[in-house]
Amino acid sequence: MPKKPNEKVNYKSKEMYQLLRGMKDIMPEDQNYWNFIRARVNSFAQAYSFQRIDLPILEQTSLFIRSVGEDTDIVEKEMYTFRDKSDESVTLRPEGTAGVARAYIEHGMLNRPQPVKMYYLGPFFRYDRPQAGRYRQFYQYGFEVLGDNHPVIDAQLMMMAYFFYSQMNIPVTLQVNSVGGPQCRTRYKKALADYYKTRKNSLCEDCKKRLLKNPLRLLDCKNPDCQLLAADAPQLVDYLSEEYHDHFVKVLEHLDALEISYVLNTRLVRGLDYYTGTVFEVWPTEGNRIIPGEGVPGEGPQEGAVQSEVKPSAQSALGGGGRYDLLVKTLGGPPTPAIGFAAGIERLVLEMKSRGFKLPAELRPDIFVAQLGDSARKKALKLFEELRQANYNVTESFSKDGLKQQMEVANRRQAKFALILGQKEIMDSTILIRDMESGLQETVDFSKVVPEIKKRLEKYSVVKVINNNRGANTLVPINE
Repeated sequence: MPKKPNEKVNYKSKEMYQLLRGMKDIMPEDQNYWNFIRARVNSFAQAYSFQRIDLPILEQTSLFIRSVGEDTDIVEKEMYTFRDKSDESVTLRPEGTAGVARAYIEHGMLNRPQPVKMYYLGPFFRYDRPQAGRYRQFYQYGFEVLGDNHPVIDAQLMMMAYFFYSQMNIPVTLQVNSVGGPQCRTRYKKALADYYKTRKNSLCEDCKKRLLKNPLRLLDCKNPDCQLLAADAPQLVDYLSEEYHDHFVKVLEHLDALEISYVLNTRLVRGLDYYTGTVFEVWPTEGNRIIPGEGVPGEGPQEGAVQSEVKPSAQSALGGGGRYDLLVKTLGGPPTPAIGFAAGIERLVLEMKSRGFKLPAELRPDIFVAQLGDSARKKALKLFEELRQANYNVTESFSKDGLKQQMEVANRRQAKFALILGQKEIMDSTILIRDMESGLQETVDFSKVVPEIKKRLEKYSVVKVINNNRGANTLVPINE
C-alpha cells in the first residue's frame, strides 16, 4: 500500500536495535541546553582561572578502588569493570577526581605554581538504577584545586558553585558539613556503630552490611526508614579534632562574609572515602527563609545560615564536592591538600526545563542561498562558500530543485534574506535579493552581492534595535 502524503512511517520492529537500559540519546532539540551549559562552564572556568584537562575514559581499576573506597557503593556495585586484551583490569571512569589526582602526580604538577586549578567536562559511567536525571552514562563538569589548604579556597569553590546556579535564576542552598580526618572518623564510627547496634532490626539490608563494613555510609542511605534513624544519630561535627574544627569555622566565616545561603547539614557525608574536612552539596530550593543557624561546636549561631524549602532528598542535589587532602599521597604522590566540586548536566537540564528556563534564541541565518538549475547550483555553491568565509551566517538546501521547496526551508530557518540564482540571472550576471519578512525583492549585479548584502544586514540590525526600543516582541536572551 503506497504511503499517504505527510504520513509518518513507524519503522520500529522487534529486530531493531534499541538503547541499552540506563543510556540516553541527547537529541538535536536538546542540544541548545547542553551548548548553553558547556559555554557557561567554560566562562566560569576562565573567570576563576581554571585550565581544562581532558581525562581518559578508561583507567586502571585499582585507581578507583584505592581512591573512592573499596566499601563504597560505587566500587561494590556500580563500576563498569572488565579485563582488556592484555588481561589488565580496567574501568570506565565513575567520577573525575581520582583521574585528576593521578594526572597531577604523573605529570609532575607539584612543580607548577600552586594551587593548580583544573576543570573537566565529559561522560562518566555507573551501573546504577536508572531514574529521572540519572543515567548509566551521564555527563558531569568539575572544578578541582590542588596544592592549597587555606579555608578561603573552600569558600571560593562553594561560591562558584552557588553563583553558577543562582545567576541562572535557579535558587539554591549550600548544604555544608565537615567529615574531619581519619582519626576523627575512627572515633565517630565507633559512636555511630554503638548507636545503630541497638536499632539494627530497623535498618535496610544494605545498611546492615554497611554497619559492619563502614558505618559512615549509613548516613548516606536514601531509604526513608534509615533516614529517620539517621536524624537522631550522633553528629560528626562533635568528633572533629581542633585542627578540623578551626578550619571549618573559618570556612563558614568566609561564607558569612559572602552572604551566601547555607545550611549546616550534620548528616552530609558524601559517598566517597577520599573526602576529608569540608564537604558540601548544592540543593535547588523553591525559596529561602532566614533563621538562626545551627552553628558549629564551641560557636554561636552562624549568620547567613538558612532554613530552605529544599526538595525532600539529596537525590535532588545538583552537585557536590569537598576536600580530599590525603588522596594524592594515597595514590603515591607527595602530601597535597586539594578540594573539588562536580555536578551533573542531566540534572541541570531537568531543572532548567522544570522552571521554564528561557534560553537565548538560536542565531537566525543571515542569508539563504537558493538556486534553479544545474548551472545555478554550481555558481550558488561557490557563492555560499564565499559568504561563509566572509563570516556571514549562511544556509542552503542545494539538493532541492524547486524554488518553493527552498523558500519553505528558508522560512523554517527564519533566514533574514534569500539570494536567488536562476538561469536568467546566470545569463545576466545578476542575482535576486529577497527580504524574507516583507517579501520584497530586487535584482542586483552579481559582482556587488557581498557589499549589497552587508549594507542590507546593517540596516536590518538598526531597524530591529529601533523596534526593540519601541517594545516590539523579541526573543530576549537570559540574563547572565
